[in-house]
Amino acid sequence: MIDEIAARFPYWASGVLIAVGLYGMIGKRSLVKKLIGMNIFQSAIILFFIAGSMRDGATLPILLIEDGHILTPVDPELYVNPLPHVLMLTAIVVSVAITGVALAFLIRIYREYQDLDEESLLKKVR
Repeated sequence: MIDEIAARFPYWASGVLIAVGLYGMIGKRSLVKKLIGMNIFQSAIILFFIAGSMRDGATLPILLIEDGHILTPVDPELYVNPLPHVLMLTAIVVSVAITGVALAFLIRIYREYQDLDEESLLKKVR
C-alpha cells in the first residue's frame, strides 16, 4: 500500500495543494492571501499536468537524421509527449503575468482605501 501511495506522490501532492489553494481563495478575507491561494492553486494544476505526462523509461522526442536517414527509432512509445510541457510553460508565463497585474491592482486598492480586507472594502465601496 505504501508503494502505491509513493508511486502516485505527485498526484497526492497536487491534490493537497489544490485543497490548500482553494481554501486560500475561498476561506480567507485578505486579498493578498487570496492571491497567494490562487498562485498555489495554479502551481498545483501545473504539477498535476506534468505528473500526468511522465512516462517511465521514455526519452526526449528528438530524431537524429544524418544524410537523410533516421538514426534513432521512431516508435512513439519510447518518447515523452512534449505537448503538456509546452502548455504548462505557457501556463507559468500567464500565471506570472496574472500575479503581476493582481499585485498592481492590490497596490492601487490599498492606496485608495488603506485596507485589503474583502468585507471592509465592500462596506467602503457601497
